[in-house]
Amino acid sequence: MQGEQALAINRSYWDAAGEVHGNGADQYYDLDALLSGRDSLSHVEDRAVRTAVGSVRDLDVLHVQCHIGFDTVSLARRGATVTGVDISPVSLGKAREVAARCGVAPSFVEGDANDLGEHLWDRFDLAYATLGVIFFVPDLSAWMRSVGRCLRPGGRLVLVDYHPLHTMFGCRAPLQAVCSYDAAGPFVWEGETTTHARPSVSMPVSRLVTYRHTVGDVVTSAVEAGLTVESLTEHTATDLECEGAAREADGWVRARIGGEPAPLLFSLLAVKAPR
Repeated sequence: MQGEQALAINRSYWDAAGEVHGNGADQYYDLDALLSGRDSLSHVEDRAVRTAVGSVRDLDVLHVQCHIGFDTVSLARRGATVTGVDISPVSLGKAREVAARCGVAPSFVEGDANDLGEHLWDRFDLAYATLGVIFFVPDLSAWMRSVGRCLRPGGRLVLVDYHPLHTMFGCRAPLQAVCSYDAAGPFVWEGETTTHARPSVSMPVSRLVTYRHTVGDVVTSAVEAGLTVESLTEHTATDLECEGAAREADGWVRARIGGEPAPLLFSLLAVKAPR
């Protein structure tokens, strides 16, 4: 499948998701909580940002693949000047509405994260991309180069995403893999589609294209793009609801294989070399 065809299919999917997310009917995008002032970053996302840059106050932040802009709003509330970028005009329209209702004014730009335009190059102190990002990236090296070009020298990348070991399993009792760990794709899903936030709601689109990248791919792609990797952390617990995982007695969400917690998320911190 050609890249432009896959991009068009996925844009249609995210347009449809933008219609149903953040309407007060799902807990993943809890609009009432955001409107009341609650920060939307998870524990892992918040810790990654604070480790990378400390406070974001007075920083220029690029929120890559921002969808309906909940984290864009939260970063703006923390004092950053934020630009959200996404391929979906419907999602961006929802993001602008949400930001206005929250009393902040980030900028939103329609664009493909795999090939961001020159008007975004060398402008940002932090590029922030989290959760469900690289699942839709056909060429991770191209994505890293694109995002890296938007950073100023010394600027940092925070990438938090679902661990590829977690996403290779379709069932854990009994354990069944849907593909090999290093299967790259593209995987074309046809038929009824749902979303991570509204799994009980059928979407009005019937196709989706996804890709898989190993942890090694993530690190290597960052290095090939000229970024210096500062850390790669794998997380076996999160405060987020995750498909195939359960919230345990201590309040943390974990996915277990053979009774032992397996990685759910990873966080990559990288820096663009100063000139």
